[in-house]
Amino acid sequence: MLKKRSFSLARHRTSVALEAEFWSALEAIAAERGQSLAGLVASVDAAREPGQNLASLLRMLVLRVCRA
Repeated sequence: MLKKRSFSLARHRTSVALEAEFWSALEAIAAERGQSLAGLVASVDAAREPGQNLASLLRMLVLRVCRA
């Protein structure tokens, strides 16, 4: 089941829907980096190319961190 969270990114509100396990992993990654969850999501958003899906990029971040 997907859980939606809303963020202000680049001066606009957006919501992202991810599974609860991904939100938990992202919170842990943010804490390890000394960031808030919103800060982590904003940094991923700022680095994405036009047309890239934010939810997919967040899932890929979790995968990359787990593999490292």
